[in-house]
Amino acid sequence: MACQVKDLYAGYGDMIVVNGVNIYVKIGEKVALLGPNGSGKTTLINTITGLLKPFKGEIRLFGYDITGLKPHEIAELGVSIVPEGGRVFPRLTVMENLLVAIPRKGKSYMLIEEIFKLFPVLKERREQLAGTLSGGEQRMLAIARALVRNPKLLIIDELSLGLAPKLVLTLYKALNELWETSRISILVTEQFVKMALEFSHRAYFIELGSIVLEGPSQELIENPYVKRVYLGV
Repeated sequence: MACQVKDLYAGYGDMIVVNGVNIYVKIGEKVALLGPNGSGKTTLINTITGLLKPFKGEIRLFGYDITGLKPHEIAELGVSIVPEGGRVFPRLTVMENLLVAIPRKGKSYMLIEEIFKLFPVLKERREQLAGTLSGGEQRMLAIARALVRNPKLLIIDELSLGLAPKLVLTLYKALNELWETSRISILVTEQFVKMALEFSHRAYFIELGSIVLEGPSQELIENPYVKRVYLGV
């Protein structure tokens, strides 16, 4: 199992945002975590990656109990995250953004040239300052920077946030190409429900901090509740 969350409670101060959540991502699986704004998606991701300490529950990565570990300790287990909004170093070039992400201590990493095959526009702009890229290009760079670490589990928080549907489609196409060649485990949180379901093997719907639906993505696309509430059918 790449990632397993058991009976997790998390939040801020005395406020519980994630309420008894159970999810898992198998090795080599693509999983979507879907739900409206404020449903607890980012809080759950921040807890998995160590930015927040859980109130209660257990988080396991690749069989290890990582509950309460610090972010850098979790990253060293083979986890890379693309945070909400991407976040690049605007005053560094595209190439410099990638180079600073390469792990030390001689760890293996995905060759930058391989990443450029996934995102050809980044190769074209490799000497350009990251802050001058478009929003979609910055999101590509944020994903590329996470891939430089050659992770076993890639977590992308709010992939489509602020992007046009055409750009979102381009990102999902690149992620599918990545998965086809590497069989990397991917967990993506998303509000763009249809594309996420078409991309993923399984999906969870979270509302008000609790999982309300889960299952194979192709079945969920046909679910009456999903159609009515999320797909507008």
